[in-house]
Amino acid sequence: MELTIILDYIIISIIASIAINSLLVNFAQKYNLLIDLPNRSRKFHKRATPLTGGISILFALLISGKLYIDLNDLNGYVPDFTYQLLMISIPLLGLFLIDDYLKGKNKDDINNSKIKGLKPYQRIIIQCFLTIYMIYTTDVYIVSLGDLFGFGEIELGMFSIPFTVFCVVGIMNAFNMIDGINGLCSGSAMLSLLFIGFYSGLIYDSMLVLVIGSMIGFLIFNLRFFGKKRGVFLGDSGSNLIGFWVAWSAVYATQNSYYDMNPITAIWFVAIPLLDCIGLIFSRIKKGNSFASAGRDHIHHKLMYKFSPEFTFIIIFLISFVTGFFGIYLQNNFATWISVLLFLIYSAGYFLFAYAYNNRNYQKISNV
Repeated sequence: MELTIILDYIIISIIASIAINSLLVNFAQKYNLLIDLPNRSRKFHKRATPLTGGISILFALLISGKLYIDLNDLNGYVPDFTYQLLMISIPLLGLFLIDDYLKGKNKDDINNSKIKGLKPYQRIIIQCFLTIYMIYTTDVYIVSLGDLFGFGEIELGMFSIPFTVFCVVGIMNAFNMIDGINGLCSGSAMLSLLFIGFYSGLIYDSMLVLVIGSMIGFLIFNLRFFGKKRGVFLGDSGSNLIGFWVAWSAVYATQNSYYDMNPITAIWFVAIPLLDCIGLIFSRIKKGNSFASAGRDHIHHKLMYKFSPEFTFIIIFLISFVTGFFGIYLQNNFATWISVLLFLIYSAGYFLFAYAYNNRNYQKISNV
């Protein structure tokens, strides 16, 4: 697929996404369904906002994907991995829409902090089941970690499938947990997919380009380009969906011999969401809290103590951009173990920065 064709299909998927987002926002507001109301104990937004972003992204992808297949006469030639990823995305979205709906049942109490949805163990069971089913239907999983330490390639053997489930579920939760300000989750995921797609070459022979275009269409609404009344959120359904796509794109690009991308390079591409998730899990457990508990202790919350939500998004996006290019530079110019070593140093610096702040002044954070 040539670059000009890639741009054509990105535009098609953006248009489809904008149209579907517009329809779903109208529908959600008219019938008061899947609406996220402001909550003073946990959330910053001031307006009731539809949680339909995940639906719009998937529908836009399916519609533009069908057009892509028909225009290129690809009926019967869609790669099995791509087909299964799309098919599994449907029940994934549906199950986590239930979570969004259950939380929305408390919408009449705007100050209620005990929003009920799926329990953490139920969410993890769903994520694990769908990941295992993806492995079963595609026979794609993490077999090798590459030559991480300079002593030869590390093969996982009997641990391949459990490790794959752990990684995919981990990345899904990382993107779900970082979905705290407009544009952050979807922008980070889109950037990760662009790095994975262009560096590995995966974007030239898959429908990944349509995924990116569909996410751009959502971002236009999420970042309020059409006004505050036309805003939309991903919801847990959307953040889990795009986390699933990022995780499996990384697995496929690093484990397929056709693509030349080291697993550690893929880690650089998802560094900020991953490190934020890891840091929060250990921090909350240390304080005696559940790792899945809601809180204002994410990296974006800490930055919002000093900066506006919009500028916080720009800062994290730029850091992720530089981090991704640094990962590419390391793979192109150095041994893998050097990339591993520098990532450990980068992680230590991240944790030192993130936890140098305490959480006592979050009431001063600007509203989204």
